[in-house]
Amino acid sequence: MIEREGIITFAGNPLTLIGDEIKAGSKAPDFSAVDNELAPKTLADYAGKVLILSAVPSLDTPVCDMETRRFNTEASKLSDDIKILTLSMDLPFAQARWCGAAGVEAVTTLSDHKDAAFGEAYGVLIKELRLLSRAVFVVDKSGTVQYAEYLKEITEEPDYDAALEAAKKLV
Repeated sequence: MIEREGIITFAGNPLTLIGDEIKAGSKAPDFSAVDNELAPKTLADYAGKVLILSAVPSLDTPVCDMETRRFNTEASKLSDDIKILTLSMDLPFAQARWCGAAGVEAVTTLSDHKDAAFGEAYGVLIKELRLLSRAVFVVDKSGTVQYAEYLKEITEEPDYDAALEAAKKLV
């Protein structure tokens, strides 16, 4: 698997990402992750939907918490044809607990903990930490990535407006 050194930083310290960079125009890579009920989920489970894929290091950190809550709020304003998935290495039980405590119901959380399949496929797996780097991808109904944002510094928030606008244009 390809390693991309120094692509991102955590509090200014350079880290290595495992996997290829995904760019707009690329076919969205398939992945397998687990939902809060331990059911396996793949890209095919969301066929026919516009997807906003939000990769975060851990829901139990301030920026990830803020980001997922923001996408949850925005989800209520979006078409039913748009689905927001937040992926992290958190265990499914921790994701379920966090969603319950945060009142997050409009965003689906998926755990990449078991195989890191999403992290490797989308080039967001941090080698040194075995966490996902912060990134947002928008995938159209035919499975093509139309928007990709890798945050250089993982403690920063993504460009919510750009991701949301990219998704709205696809409906």
